[in-house]
Amino acid sequence: MGEIRIVGTAHVSKESVREVREAIAEFSPDVVAVELDAARYTGLKKQAQEASVESVLEAKTFTQLLVQWILAYLQRRIGLDVGVEPGAEMKAAVEEAEARGIRVGLIDRDIRITLRRFWQSLSFFEKIRMFYALAVSVVSIDEQEFDVEELKKQDVIALAMEEFRRFSPNGARALIDERDAYLAHQIKKLSLSHERILVVIGAGHMEGVNRYLANPMSLPPIESLTTEVKSRPWGLIFGAIVTFLFIFLLAAIVFSGVGIEVLITALLYWVLIHGLLTAAFTLIARGHPLSALTGFAVSWFTALNPLIAAGWFAAIVEAKIRKPGPGDFARISRAETLSEMMEIPLFRVVVVAAMANVGSTLGTIFYFIFIFPILGIDPGILITQGLSNMWVAIQGIF
Repeated sequence: MGEIRIVGTAHVSKESVREVREAIAEFSPDVVAVELDAARYTGLKKQAQEASVESVLEAKTFTQLLVQWILAYLQRRIGLDVGVEPGAEMKAAVEEAEARGIRVGLIDRDIRITLRRFWQSLSFFEKIRMFYALAVSVVSIDEQEFDVEELKKQDVIALAMEEFRRFSPNGARALIDERDAYLAHQIKKLSLSHERILVVIGAGHMEGVNRYLANPMSLPPIESLTTEVKSRPWGLIFGAIVTFLFIFLLAAIVFSGVGIEVLITALLYWVLIHGLLTAAFTLIARGHPLSALTGFAVSWFTALNPLIAAGWFAAIVEAKIRKPGPGDFARISRAETLSEMMEIPLFRVVVVAAMANVGSTLGTIFYFIFIFPILGIDPGILITQGLSNMWVAIQGIF
């Protein structure tokens, strides 16, 4: 086993850049292991190939992509406040190692696997809390002052980790615990073939990584950290329930004998409530009026089909009008303000998709809350009478 030295950093810290360079010069390692995967390494070296706009539209993972961009934006804003590019200490570690002819080891898990496992592990309510927290952070970040060096202190880190676990236990497991184990696996692997290993990782991972290195038998199998997590089909379940409830409502109206006018009114409000909210949220996202009109037109139907979403159609129209290009990815990664990001066509398309879906979902919720007051009918009487008449009709058939 080789000698291991770990440097804990803050990703937007001038002091961390200095510490990394000094540690390499003093320790003279055989390998410098950095908290990067291959994709982020090539991005750091400006060698990454951008994904195509078509692939983004085809994947339809608009919400996940928006969360990823907002998180990156928040980190970038903190970096701008303290005058340091996010990931500058990792870049310094790579540059210093390469200048000295020292091997660079990439020890972090593929960012795509991490993000997928993170998103798929979140419960419905954790996702709601996360969206709220992101919205608050985006609004308030310009009013905050950051002492990055203070954030590196272990007691502050421990409090932050504890708060994150309370906020999102499943998310903390995917973003922190699993990566602690993965990093420890890779460090242990490097220690078998190198005598002196310098590890550069975020300070928040130091406690977990050190714990695993001190007790390697506690490490979970590497395969359990890299396989796909089975996504909870909550969207499909919710969609199926909505479809059943809507069909049941219509059947109850038909068999209760309240009249064809009530049935037509129920159908009309299904179209209007979904359409208006979808269009409104599309416009709030600064989508084109034609995108909003598209959302209005399809929302009543997509709300009944759990396999499609109104936001997908609004995004396609928005992309046809805004015409995002490959260079938009780089512009998003450089944007310094949210207003600047909103001027980038690809970011606008993704925001429109996410917001249109929010509008459609709210339409479903509001419909079932307000439809009976709108119709002026007691739901208990409607359902009881409808079920009774349905049963009589079924008995008559058989």
